[in-house]
Amino acid sequence: MVRLALYDYGAGNIFSLKNSFEKRGATVQVINSLSNDDNNYSGLLLPGVGSFDTAMHSLSADMIHSYVKDTMPVLGICLGMEMFFERSQEGSCKGLSIMNGEVVSLPDTMKVPHMGWNSLHIQHSGTLLDGMDDGSWMYFVHSYMAKPNDDSLVTATSDYGIRVPAVVEYRNYFGTQFHPEKSGASGGIILDNFMRECSH
Repeated sequence: MVRLALYDYGAGNIFSLKNSFEKRGATVQVINSLSNDDNNYSGLLLPGVGSFDTAMHSLSADMIHSYVKDTMPVLGICLGMEMFFERSQEGSCKGLSIMNGEVVSLPDTMKVPHMGWNSLHIQHSGTLLDGMDDGSWMYFVHSYMAKPNDDSLVTATSDYGIRVPAVVEYRNYFGTQFHPEKSGASGGIILDNFMRECSH
């Protein structure tokens, strides 16, 4: 049985993600603190709602590292992925610094927030992309984008006239800029692959 902890920053609107995993047979518990006293989860979900500073006020790098160590898979979606980096132009708080780099605003030439379907360009194989066809479409809603120092972290990009990192992976941390729970069958592949990683 895959048992997932879904971290709630207090922004709400997380239940589509919860429902998507429950439909796949996972047990999902919404939590608002990372306590090692009740840490018998298979994986941790950092959802894509809220603002950077609000989310970071409720988390810290030490809390995450203590909770997940180097074994528990973590899936960060949109904001959850952006928190993996060192800083964001959206706020003044430090990020989790799991991945080196920063999060920057989408360019002024784009309508922000960017909302819509965009195709993935797979850069190299990764856990989340197993079985995924190059060119698969995903649903994005965001105003910021990751800018990793190391391009090898990026397993897929999307092109809006600029190259946007769409999927990142580093050790037991996995991130998507898009919302897989809102991306139909292709997004379902991402969720299934994360659940498989959690069942190891």
